[in-house]
Amino acid sequence: MKILAPSMLSADFSQLKEEIAKIENAGAQYLHLDVMDGHFVPNISFGAPVIKSLRKHSNMVFDVHLMIENPEKYLEDFAKAGADILNVHQETCPELEKTVDMIHSLGCKAGVTIKPDTPIEKILPVLDNVEMVLVMTVYPGFSGQKLIPEAMKKIPELIKIREEKGLKFTVQIDGGVSLKNLTEVLETGVDIIVAGSAVFGAESPADATKDFLKAFEEFENK
Repeated sequence: MKILAPSMLSADFSQLKEEIAKIENAGAQYLHLDVMDGHFVPNISFGAPVIKSLRKHSNMVFDVHLMIENPEKYLEDFAKAGADILNVHQETCPELEKTVDMIHSLGCKAGVTIKPDTPIEKILPVLDNVEMVLVMTVYPGFSGQKLIPEAMKKIPELIKIREEKGLKFTVQIDGGVSLKNLTEVLETGVDIIVAGSAVFGAESPADATKDFLKAFEEFENK
């Protein structure tokens, strides 16, 4: 079953509680929370206090994508704020295996993220110890970017590794996904689809959520 994870980065920040309720009531299961520090990426978004304030208003899985330097310093804060999944970038974790263990020790699922130009080989040592791999199909930092097709090639490669080694991680895609290119995205075999502007930038985020979920169902019933 495919999972939709709308990205809050594209939501109306003056109405976050209401915006989240729209997509949750429409059937979204995950909420993708992009935390940016202005150092690893050239933008600043929000931190643990915002996530904590929203946690009590939603039962969705909080998928926290840490686009920050030195993430190990802040893992406990985000875990306490209510994160279910903590996704760290390979590029910011010189001791990635240790960081993954730290995430698990805090009671969260661990994800590892790679940018479009980071090869899969960089994360091979942790694939047997993470619950998710996030493949970025844009360069992180801003919503509304165009999907980089070349980056999608990593997804079937990861799924092949998963099958050959009997591993359990899910594969998530983030960056430039829309209803227009969704079929191409789904054909990679990806499990979880992050959509930001395609959901929260739509005239009706609820209707956009339903359109994505309907497209998932139609694809799987082919």
